[in-house]
Amino acid sequence: QVQLVESGGGLVQAGGSLRLSCAASGRTFSRYVMGWFRQAPGKEREVVCTISRSGSSQYYADSGKGRFTISRDNAKNTVYLQMNSLKAEDTAVYYCAAGFSDYDVLLTNRVDFVSWGQGTQVTVSS
Repeated sequence: QVQLVESGGGLVQAGGSLRLSCAASGRTFSRYVMGWFRQAPGKEREVVCTISRSGSSQYYADSGKGRFTISRDNAKNTVYLQMNSLKAEDTAVYYCAAGFSDYDVLLTNRVDFVSWGQGTQVTVSS
């Protein structure tokens, strides 16, 4: 399994932008589907977006479509989440996650992700 460390969270005003990064350890990063999830207080953890092993395919939940962009750099063992036009309802702890796959496909179910980072807080003030 890979170990994941997120960074880039913080406090931003509504309408602003943040870029989250997730650095992975290990030499098999390119064999993992990567995803970003978030959990707001009192709510279940939900998928934000995921990206296939090669980066050629992405999935976005409705909450982030048109505003969020997931990308990855397999040479740097890093996945990114660019968040624009942030809203107060985007406030949550954001988690990076990895799901092992033998194929270059998308995973979207939380149970398919086996490694998780510690999370980074994103707070959007209105």
